[in-house]
Amino acid sequence: MSADTPTPPPDIPAPPPDTAGSAPSGEFVRLLRSQRVWDTELPEFAPDTAPARPLPLFEQWFAQAVAAGQSEPHTMSLATADAEGRPDVRTVMLHGADEEGWHFASHAGSRKGRHLASRPYAALGFYWPAQGRQIRVRGPVTVAPPEVARADLRARSTGALASALVGRQSEVLPSYEELTRASDAAWDRARREPDASAPSWTVYVLDPDEVEFFQGDARRRHVRLTYRRAQGTWLRELLWP
Repeated sequence: MSADTPTPPPDIPAPPPDTAGSAPSGEFVRLLRSQRVWDTELPEFAPDTAPARPLPLFEQWFAQAVAAGQSEPHTMSLATADAEGRPDVRTVMLHGADEEGWHFASHAGSRKGRHLASRPYAALGFYWPAQGRQIRVRGPVTVAPPEVARADLRARSTGALASALVGRQSEVLPSYEELTRASDAAWDRARREPDASAPSWTVYVLDPDEVEFFQGDARRRHVRLTYRRAQGTWLRELLWP
């Protein structure tokens, strides 16, 4: 089976009995409290040696996360809010980071796309437990030109292109069979037309006004270094953990 051949979803087990309103089970609490945090040797981080801008430090930490074997370091939490200010969060993929900002993509009609259309401000969160590190980024979000979105689609795998061609993200799905039919058709088209376009596919760019780097410490003396943009320059401050 090739890497781009879709596999059928596994059997979904029946949901557990409805226990809404009941107290957490003792077994759940025991299991929850038995989990360890950062069960590994954590790296040192001297904030006084950090660069003047956040992007070079992000690139450095990303490379170190990859070298440390961190799984999927390019995934991040994306937080947005709807027109009423109600927050939402999901995991998405980082498509790039440069002087313009942090790049990610989605369909304009998706929930996140609708949120960003009404409130073009967002926050990103990276968590790399292999080194006890977090990075938080927040700022205004703009839409990249359409040619950027087209180039982004061309750079993606067949499966990713097929997913984009399916579209209709966040809409109500009448049945899983309908998704299967739409997905099969999209896979066929993606193989035939690797340059196919998905008009709603949009690249977003978050231009940060604040970036925080968090380095965990085994004795809970965590290092929190924040960069704040002020009058065209970056101010660096340490925060209490």
